[in-house]
Amino acid sequence: MTAALPTPAGHSLLEDVQALVTGTLFVALGVTLFKQAGMVTGGTAGIAFVAHYAVGWPFGLVFFVINLPFYGLAWKRMGARFTLKTFIAVGLLALLTELLPHWMQLQDVHPLFAAIGGGLLAGAGFLILFRHQASLGGLNVLVLWLQERRGWRAGKVQMAIDLLILLTATPWLAPKQLALSVLGAMALNFALAVNHKPGRYVAV
Repeated sequence: MTAALPTPAGHSLLEDVQALVTGTLFVALGVTLFKQAGMVTGGTAGIAFVAHYAVGWPFGLVFFVINLPFYGLAWKRMGARFTLKTFIAVGLLALLTELLPHWMQLQDVHPLFAAIGGGLLAGAGFLILFRHQASLGGLNVLVLWLQERRGWRAGKVQMAIDLLILLTATPWLAPKQLALSVLGAMALNFALAVNHKPGRYVAV
């Protein structure tokens, strides 16, 4: 007879804070690489990219505003703690995406590296946030809820949604940029599909 596994300890406040900062920084670096290559991504960030390219609105501001309607679903389905962490993460990402271009200058980035490297960085950032019961709002909330309630793999669902958003961006992208954007979305969601599986990570 096997012994029962001990109940995992919850994350401390310090652990959650470092996860929110580290996760959003990873995603912000990925977004910065995407912007440098003229790419888009999926989720609410992808919608913010389309608005940025179409009418010139600041990415961070649009990203923050787009996420506001989704907090009701997050509160109802995922709880107050998840919603608060997600609100903080969204605010941090909106701020970091506007500040990073002033903190570092990317003179020359190979587009293929921007797609793959940016996608993997963003995927790792999402993974950190997910494992600390947070997300970057919007469609991530819906994807996480579907995984929790329906058992649908977060990476696969996110991939389908992201590809749909990428298609809406075609009027503002050259074919090369669109292909790179698809590659970036695949890299991001590959990182999620491989590493974020129900029941594998049990800390809260």
